[in-house]
Amino acid sequence: MPGVQDVRSRSGKLETGHFKELAPYDPDWYYTRAAAVARHIYLRKSVGIGALSKLHGGRNRHGNRPSHHADASASMQRKVCQSLEKIGVLELSDNGGRHISQDGQHDLDRIATAVEDEGEDEDEEPKE
Repeated sequence: MPGVQDVRSRSGKLETGHFKELAPYDPDWYYTRAAAVARHIYLRKSVGIGALSKLHGGRNRHGNRPSHHADASASMQRKVCQSLEKIGVLELSDNGGRHISQDGQHDLDRIATAVEDEGEDEDEEPKE
């Protein structure tokens, strides 16, 4: 997404949650997370940082003790939302969460249509 600032340059080792042992392998993980957050908020009316942290959380392993769910880093979710706000995709809601702006909804609809058209073109290739 053009205009989305990356936070990877701020530190050498950056984990997305306290339960993670390693940093993400994908160099474009921040943009993937930003797209996932934008889609999640697009499908709902309003979403807060805590809900996003819970969504992107995972299994916290305790060795031979039972595993339990752990939330992802709220700081990372906040940075992603702030980046999306900066480019005009998200806005602050009255209830304290965030929702999709009209321009953001238009942009996401346009991108989804382009991706769908591209997928249809690949399906229509002649079979030999």
